[in-house]
Amino acid sequence: MIHQHAVSWFEIPTLDLDRAKIFYETIMEITLHPMEFPGFKMLIFPTLDPMNSISGALVSTSHGFYNPSLTDGVLIYLNANPDVQLVLDRVLGAGGDILIPKTQISEDHGFMAVIRDTEGNRIALHAVPEK
Repeated sequence: MIHQHAVSWFEIPTLDLDRAKIFYETIMEITLHPMEFPGFKMLIFPTLDPMNSISGALVSTSHGFYNPSLTDGVLIYLNANPDVQLVLDRVLGAGGDILIPKTQISEDHGFMAVIRDTEGNRIALHAVPEK
């Protein structure tokens, strides 16, 4: 069975959920929504249509299920439309670092960048300018 999207959900590990909340809300200019499960605390990224959109969460656990990493694991690309640079301009002030500055992928595929968040994760940004 082929699905419309290859990804349906992502989880970004945190060491300090409150610090990560401030970082992501600042750079993405969003409000994250709390959710708790036994042993897990999450802050959900907002979507316009939660039942038909790809989303994810910042996650903190009491049992070490997640480990932030700059080198291991998958690289998640967050939607930075309309311009990657607008998000990058807020990264340093929010406590992160820019690992790869705004870089054009191609005219059709837009721009990307890679940052280090406050938790030690590498996270990519992607934007495709409107034509």
